Amino acid sequence: MPRLRLALAQADPTVGDLAGNAEQALDAVRAAADLDADVIAFPEMFLTGYPIEDLALRPSFQDASRATLERFAEDLDRNGLGARIVIMGYLDRNDTGSGLGQPHRGPINAAAVIQHGEVRARYAKHHLPNYGVFDEFRYFVPGDEPCFIRVRGIEIALAICEDLWRDAGGPITQTHGAGLLIVLNGSPYERDKDDVRLELCQRRARDYAVTLAYVNMIGGQDELVFDGDSLIVDPHGTLLARAKPFAHEIMVCDLELPAGGSRGVELSSLAQPSDARLPTIAARPDDLAEVYEALTLGLRDYVNKNGFASVILGLSGGIDSALVAAIACDAVGADRVYGVSLPSVYSSEHSRSDAQDLAKRTGMHFRTVSIEPMVDAFQGQLALAGLAEENLQARVRGTTLMALSNAEGHLVLATGNKSEISVGYSTIYGDAVGGFAPIKDVPKTMVWALASWRNQDAASRGEVPPIPDNSITKPPSAELRPDQVDQDSLPPYDLLDDILDDYVEHDRGAADLIEQGFEAAIVERILQLTDAAEYKRRQYPPGTKISLKAFGRDRRLPVTNRWRESAPTSQET
Repeated sequence: MPRLRLALAQADPTVGDLAGNAEQALDAVRAAADLDADVIAFPEMFLTGYPIEDLALRPSFQDASRATLERFAEDLDRNGLGARIVIMGYLDRNDTGSGLGQPHRGPINAAAVIQHGEVRARYAKHHLPNYGVFDEFRYFVPGDEPCFIRVRGIEIALAICEDLWRDAGGPITQTHGAGLLIVLNGSPYERDKDDVRLELCQRRARDYAVTLAYVNMIGGQDELVFDGDSLIVDPHGTLLARAKPFAHEIMVCDLELPAGGSRGVELSSLAQPSDARLPTIAARPDDLAEVYEALTLGLRDYVNKNGFASVILGLSGGIDSALVAAIACDAVGADRVYGVSLPSVYSSEHSRSDAQDLAKRTGMHFRTVSIEPMVDAFQGQLALAGLAEENLQARVRGTTLMALSNAEGHLVLATGNKSEISVGYSTIYGDAVGGFAPIKDVPKTMVWALASWRNQDAASRGEVPPIPDNSITKPPSAELRPDQVDQDSLPPYDLLDDILDDYVEHDRGAADLIEQGFEAAIVERILQLTDAAEYKRRQYPPGTKISLKAFGRDRRLPVTNRWRESAPTSQET
C-alpha cells in the first residue's frame, strides 16, 4: 500500500487576528515540511479563530477571511512550501442564494485544500454548529457532500467537526471507500469529553471502514477552552496516534493507506521520505491535572489575547482565592499577579497571615488595604444592620479592587466557585466584581481537590507548595460577622454539590432528588435558592467552562420566572 505522511497542526488561533493566525499557520507548515509531511491539516476555522459568533454575519469579515486565505496560499508558494498540501479551516460565504427558490445567503464554515499557491478544492458545511456553545446559522450549500482529493492514488475525504457527531445522514456517510477521512474540529473542552471523542472516532472509522484523522485546536476563547486531543484511528478503531492535550504540537506520522477510488481532484505529491515517522500516543493526564490545565490555559489566553499586563485579586486567606491565585501565577507568572488583603474588623489573624503566606510561597505582589475606615464612613451615613451591613463589607472590597484596577491597569479576578454562584452565596458589586472568574464553573468540593492536587504536584517536583495547608483545612468563612462559617447558611458542601450536580448538570427535579434519598426540606431549599439567584448569575463575570453545563453559556433560566421546584405532597407521593 502507498504511504502518506500526515501532519495534524494542533495550534492556538486568536479570533479576528487573521494575519496573526495566517503567520502561525505558515510557521506550522514550515515545521511540518521540515519533517517531510505530504499533507498538513489545520483545525476548523483556524484562519479566523473560533468561535466567531456574530462576526460570522459581517460581510466585511467574510471578505477579509477569503482574502486572507488567498494571501496565505500565495505566501506558502513564495516561501518554498507550495508543493505541500495544506488543508485550512476558514469562514466563507454563500453568494449564490439557497438554490431552492429562497434568497438565503450568508456565512459558511469551510475548509480549503491549498497547493502550488492556489485553492484546489473546497468543502463547505450547511451551517455553523450549535451544541449549547455556538449560535447556528442555517444556509443551504449546494452539494452537501464531503470534499475528496487524491494523493499517491489514495482517496482522502474531508469533513468538519459536527459532521462527525451526526448519527444519520450528512456528508460523512459518503466517505465509505476512501483511504483516509480528515475531520477539522473546533471542539471545546469538557470533563471526560476526550473519552467520548475517542469512542466516537473509533465508531465512525469502523462504520465507514476508513482511517480517521481528527485535528482539534487548543487555547482559550472567552469562556471556552480547547484542549486539542488530536488523534488518528485505523478502520478497525485502533488508536494509532494521539497528541498531548492543551499543547502546541505538529503531530506527524506515516500511514499505510489503500489506493483506489476516483473521487475528487488529483494533487501532485513529493518524493516519498526514506525514513519512517512512527505514530506516538501521548499519555493522558488524570482528571484533576486535566482540569487544572484547562483553567490555567483559559485564564492565560483571556489575559494575553485581550492585552492585559497583569491581574489583581482579593486574598482572604481562604481556599477559593488561594486556588485562583495559584492558577493565575501558573498562567501568567507571579510577577504579573497582584494580591490584596482587605481585612475588616471581623477578619481573623489567620486570614491575614494565610494570605501573606500564600504571597510568599508564590512570589506574587502583595499589599494590605484595611477596609475598616471605609466601612465606618459608609456606616456613619447609612447605619446599616444585619445582612445589609455584611454585604457592605463585600462591596467595599469590590470597589477597592476595581479602583486599583482602574488606577493601575490590572484585570480583576473574581474568586467565586460554582457551588456558591449556584445558590446565590455571593454579593453583587462585592465579591462578584471583576473581569474574569477562573473557577466560576468549579464546584467547591473540586476546589479543595484541585488545591490539594496542586500542592502535591509541587512537592513531587521538589517545589514549595503554593497554597498554605491552613487555607485548605480550615472551615470556609466569608468573615462578615463574628465567628461566621459558610455552613451557617448552607448545607455541607459535599451534600450541596451532590444535589447541584443532579439539578444543574442533569436537570433532575425535586421529586427525582427526593426519590434518590435526599431530604425533602434540603432539596426544596437548595433548588429554590438556585432558581432565585439567576439574576445574580447574569451579572457575574465570564469564566472558563469545564462542565457540560456552565452558567451563562449552557444553562440559563428566565430571570422573571415564577416556577419553583417543590417537594411532592403526600397525595402526589
